[in-house]
Amino acid sequence: MDFDWSVIWQALPELLKGARLTVLIALAGLAGGLVIGFAAGLARAYGNIVLNAIAMIYIEIIRGTPIIVQVMFIYFALPILADIRINPLAAAIMAIIINAGAYIAEIVRGSFLSVHRGLREAGLALGLPFWKVLVYIIGPLAFRRMIPALGNQFIVSLKDTSLFIVIGVGELTRQGQEIMAANFRAVEIWSAVATFYLVMTGTLTLILRLTEKRMRIL
Repeated sequence: MDFDWSVIWQALPELLKGARLTVLIALAGLAGGLVIGFAAGLARAYGNIVLNAIAMIYIEIIRGTPIIVQVMFIYFALPILADIRINPLAAAIMAIIINAGAYIAEIVRGSFLSVHRGLREAGLALGLPFWKVLVYIIGPLAFRRMIPALGNQFIVSLKDTSLFIVIGVGELTRQGQEIMAANFRAVEIWSAVATFYLVMTGTLTLILRLTEKRMRIL
């Protein structure tokens, strides 16, 4: 079978539309995941017994279930339980936020606890409040250490958006499926979809490596 490049050119507008939606879901989800992840991670590292337990239960439940089950629960089960309607895009973003947040929480916890406790004790000895010790002394070192792990999580979450095809979100994989169903050119379409994902993950990897290089610990 000959590879027909014209099929890709014709499908390019729809694939670009799907790629833009994929990036939107990933960025919005990861932004929310970072907020939840930092809160849960700090609760695990420095919180009292109640906060620690709540964060641990959340992390274990989310890390113990597949993201496709989570998004199906949000989209199909949550409206029944809470009597609210959730559109597919909102469900997809919520799934990324909740899923990424649990993994980021463990990254944050490990990074903060990896900083030598002597720095915390020195900051407290100088009379700084604990939150300033975290923000100005422990935080910068911990953030530099968590960059590689955060980069891996960002890439995983970006690729996880392809699973939202099950609830009809028009992201890149969904667009590829619909185009392929119309023209039956599976080789060309899925090659193009794979190339889009490689470009997106490659760009993200480059940005993270440059960030890691600029903030490396000497």
